[in-house]
Amino acid sequence: MKKNFISLLMLLPGFLAFPQTSMLKFEPVSFSKVNITDNFWKPKMTLVATKTLNACIYQTETATPRIKNFINVAKNDGQKHQGIFFDDSDVYKAMEAMAYSLKNNPNPELEKKADEWIDIIAAAQQPDGYLNTYFTLEKNQKRWSDMDKHEDYCAGHMIEAAIAYYNTTGKRKFLDVAIRVANHIDSTFRLQNRHWISGHEEIEIALVKLYKNTGNKKYLDLADWYLQQRGHGYYSSNPATQDYYQDKLPLKEQTQITGHAVRAMYLYTGAADVGATKNDSAYMNAMQLVWEDVVHRNMYITGGIGSSGKNEGFTIDYDLPNEQAYCETCASVGMIFWNQRMNTLTGDAKYTDVLERSLYNGALSGLSLSGDRFFYGNPLASTGNHKRSEWFGCACCPSNISRLISSLGDYVYAKNETGIWVNLFVGSDTKILLGKNEIALKMETNYPIDGQVKILVNPSKTSIFKLHIRKPGWCSATAVPGGLYNFDATSLAPSVIKLSVNGKPVIATEEKGYFILDRTWKKGDVVEYSMSMEAKRVVARNEVQSDKGRVALQRGPLVYCVEGADNNGKALDFIFPGNAAIVEKPYSVVDEKVVALTADVPIFTISTDGLSARTIVSQITAIPYYSWCNRGSNQMQVWLPTRINDIKANY
Repeated sequence: MKKNFISLLMLLPGFLAFPQTSMLKFEPVSFSKVNITDNFWKPKMTLVATKTLNACIYQTETATPRIKNFINVAKNDGQKHQGIFFDDSDVYKAMEAMAYSLKNNPNPELEKKADEWIDIIAAAQQPDGYLNTYFTLEKNQKRWSDMDKHEDYCAGHMIEAAIAYYNTTGKRKFLDVAIRVANHIDSTFRLQNRHWISGHEEIEIALVKLYKNTGNKKYLDLADWYLQQRGHGYYSSNPATQDYYQDKLPLKEQTQITGHAVRAMYLYTGAADVGATKNDSAYMNAMQLVWEDVVHRNMYITGGIGSSGKNEGFTIDYDLPNEQAYCETCASVGMIFWNQRMNTLTGDAKYTDVLERSLYNGALSGLSLSGDRFFYGNPLASTGNHKRSEWFGCACCPSNISRLISSLGDYVYAKNETGIWVNLFVGSDTKILLGKNEIALKMETNYPIDGQVKILVNPSKTSIFKLHIRKPGWCSATAVPGGLYNFDATSLAPSVIKLSVNGKPVIATEEKGYFILDRTWKKGDVVEYSMSMEAKRVVARNEVQSDKGRVALQRGPLVYCVEGADNNGKALDFIFPGNAAIVEKPYSVVDEKVVALTADVPIFTISTDGLSARTIVSQITAIPYYSWCNRGSNQMQVWLPTRINDIKANY
């Protein structure tokens, strides 16, 4: 009876089992325990819960055959698969976003729709646990024969969705389907030691989550087994192919980022999860080296990654073109996943600095202000040939940005047995248990409009613990860890930071990018944290040829761009001299309230033969990058030329 009780306990919502020793410095506080009240993020979460998820549901059920494929599997009447072979994954990501949204915004109709989908999905599962509509409808005799056909990628997203839905609703049906799929994969591969490379990583992340939610170690071992398959030539002996699939070297020996950006992010997130849970420092050492290669040499100022559309990923160091930048929305979402893991493994705020950069710029740009238009790629310049789309044939990005924003609370707070970490400045409240003491926190802020933060601390009983508050990287003289981007000479002065408790200034110790308040806390304590938020010019390292002679503008965590919609239809006809005074002003992009940056600069009209130019001094307006292209296609640039010869330069 006791054994059965423990097994049941391990499957209760929110239960995390850690029989292994963990390397984690602290653990994130689950989004389900964080109530977002933020003026910036709460409206976006509501938008996702309504407009974005409605778009996902419409596209999944009506405009495309994604759900129909599952129905046809259950019918078993000879219907052929319609769409792309990995379309199942979009259904699962939408389901995961629905689960998170139901936790934040309970909606009986949305839950009814989710249950309807789960019934359809469960009916398509095969007797041995296999579940993939493409192979079941098209090539049932050839399943698990092509490493690049995304069978385990789809399975991974299904497992993540099932866990999210179970933890939100307590309903087991979808979770039971996921467990059967995981057991099928384990018996097919690990238990037989049948060599297999996942063509598109994701299953590794999902299996660690399944282990943590069930306590069954075989799922953790299977995730580790997947990681250890790489670097032995099981997929291909072609070096180019090995690079594309992150398969040239065993994972623990990798030091450089290669290949497809999204696949890489999911792989390294899974490696961090396995390394932390299995206390395997070799994974951690490799992840730190690969991270440095990404952030120091291969990341855009927006936190976007993947410069090439040809391979949807990486090329050579410092190859960061602007108009041709691929910067897939999903890759920025993956950067957020990976950097959160790196932060919890090391306790170093520099990883959250990168997470924040990707969140507010590279990822958020992928979602329109209306919530129903999307970017697949996120360029840093445009001559007017980029536009947002209602949907895509390969529709990974809409549901991915949906599940990210719906689970935003996962990234705000963290804790261990001695203290609490404030990682992101998002208006919210939560209750965190330290030992037997429940600590109620309430954060009030208008971030990223300004840098004023108030944290109300209310422990259930007076106690000593440490409150760690992140000092954002944008407050320092270096824009990005590693120096790929730096604030220029006019912007070198660090932001002014003030910290007080109960109205009295305090001097806090600083460690790994956090201010630490180690004190006796009592009910009613108030922490006030002020970061001056000046607009700053940013320059790139000389090795980045695309940004030579150019500057970018950043204010707080937000990167800015100049868009034609605010500048008489033009955004490529001016230079931004070093002495241009930047003025901040309240502004609206559609209905989005932002702080715009304005400056008086020389604007040029160049003759058709390129031999002469007419110059006038006029005001330009720059807006946050995430808000661009919400008023139709038009010109845009992030990196502003400082020399006339660069105006017509190719991006």
